[in-house]
Order: sequence, then C-alpha cells, then structure tokens
Amino acid sequence: MVKIYFDKDADIGVIKDKIISVIGYGSQGSAQAQNMRDSGLKVIVGVRPEGESWRRAKEDGFEVYPVPEAARIGDIIFMLVPDMVQPAIYRESIAPNLSEGKVLDFAHGFNVHFGQIVPPKNIDVIMVAPKSPGPRLRETYLSGFGVPALIAIYQDYSGKAKSIALAIAKALGCTRAGVIETTFKDETESDLIGEQTVLVGGLIELIKKGFEVLVECGYPPELAYFEACNEAKLIMDLIYQKGIVGMLRAVSDTAKYGGLTIGPKVIDEHVKENMRRVARDVQSGKFAKEWIAEHEAGEKTLEKLMKEIEEHPIEKVGALIRRMSGLEK
Repeated sequence: MVKIYFDKDADIGVIKDKIISVIGYGSQGSAQAQNMRDSGLKVIVGVRPEGESWRRAKEDGFEVYPVPEAARIGDIIFMLVPDMVQPAIYRESIAPNLSEGKVLDFAHGFNVHFGQIVPPKNIDVIMVAPKSPGPRLRETYLSGFGVPALIAIYQDYSGKAKSIALAIAKALGCTRAGVIETTFKDETESDLIGEQTVLVGGLIELIKKGFEVLVECGYPPELAYFEACNEAKLIMDLIYQKGIVGMLRAVSDTAKYGGLTIGPKVIDEHVKENMRRVARDVQSGKFAKEWIAEHEAGEKTLEKLMKEIEEHPIEKVGALIRRMSGLEK
C-alpha cells in the first residue's frame, strides 16, 4: 500500500525562512506561487523579462526577476515551465546558479527520469505534483480544501528532502486532501501511459470512432455528437464524483446492461494488448526518445496531427453544439 500524508504529517516551518523561486508563471506557476504566498512563504517569480507572464506576475504582487537571477536568489527552485523547454532553460539559466544545498523541485519527472536534466549531486531534487490543473488547485485552496498530490524524492542531499516536499505540499493546500509518495520513475511512466492509452489518446479515438460509426449508420452528425461526445462528460462527472458503481447506479438499467455486456467486446483483450505495447515503449524510453526528436525537429508531425483533428467532422459539428450550449461564442 502507498503511504498517504495529510496536514498533520507536514510542517511548513521547515521552509518558512527559505526563498522559493517559481520558474514560469502559467497555469500551474501562478496557482502554486499564490497558494504558497498565501500560506506565508516568501515567493518570487522567474520569467522572461517584460513578457506577458512578467506583467501578470507583477500585477499579482510578486517580485519578478529574469530566470537566472531568480535561480540565484532562490533556495528552492520550482521548474514550472513546459517539459520540452525545461532542459534548455535548465542548462542556460538554472544550472549555473545551483549552489550547494539548494532544492530543485519538479511537478513532473519526465526530464529527470529520462536524463534530459542531470542535477548536481550536492542539491536536493524533489517532485511535488498536484493532480489537477492550476485553476482548480487555486480554487480549492481558496475554498479551504485542496487537491491530492504526489511527492517523490530523487536526490536527498540534505537528509531533509522528504520533509521539504511535504512542507511544499502543505503550503499548496494538497495535504488537506492527501498526498501520495511515489518515485520519479513511477510518476513519469504512469502519467505517460495514462495519457496515451486513456486520458488523451484513448478517449479521443474512442469518441471519434463512436461518432464515425453513428454517422456511417445514417444518424445525423449532431445526434452522433451528443451520443458519442457530449454525454461523455456527464458520465465522467458521475464517475469522478461517485466512482464507476455510483455512475452505474445513476443510469438506466438499459444503459447498465448494454454497457456491461457490450463494453468488453469493444474494449477487448486486443485493445489491452495494444495498451501493454504502449506501456513497454514508455518504460523502455522509446517514446521519450521519439518525442524529444520530434520536438527538436520542429514538431512537424504534431502540427500535422493537430490539423487533422481540427478538420475532423466531429470538431465542426462540436463547434455548433458548443455554441448551442452556450459554451462557445
């Protein structure tokens, strides 16, 4: 069983006198910086000079510095810029300013686990990964609760790395909900496998193919969109709130019977074997090498795939339905 930590297990006092440098001020950066500041910590922000993030961080009341200066000043450095730009920012701006005893914190283990960032041996390297988008992290904090998070220790130079990670998680509000201890390896690989097989790749293809089959059977695209896509959110909301059994108890007996008897025939052992193949490619590092090479080549394949999705009939019909629903203008 995994170990789960709560407020009583963490002490913010461990980092009360530290300067925390949040590198990046996007969705996660802004939420994490504000939560930690509201928890009484000293937080500064490091971003590109005079850009949009610089302006927003200033407006939110933070001291803002160029990234190298923020890394030099900070005792604990949060890497909250996108995965694929992290290695360059690390090499150019962070690494030269990592003195002995500092703490390098990540929200995702990709670059450390796959060797794109190799920290020096004389610092702590930790991960605190809230399991929600930034706005939700901020919203739940302000409501007096929080979102669950993962913590992991990659390098414990000080002997206090776990206490520091828990203190950060508490400052973010995450120990109010519960924090699970994991490893950089497990967080990274499970995250990638989940994204590819279910959360992004699997759901997109399931919804697309369901829509295509309905249209091929002669049903209007608008009706197909409601059945294959629109109602998927309602079902997922029920699963999120009540679990799979709770969702099943909330739908009709017809939906229960049809779903439980036919679902395994659609998502069958052949699909599961495909998922296993995906998992093996992630675990071996094959996917990471492919994605890094794609990024370095200018992300042309990604651009092509995005264009194909944008031009799919489900997106054209979806835009109409979302406008009807008041979700888009």
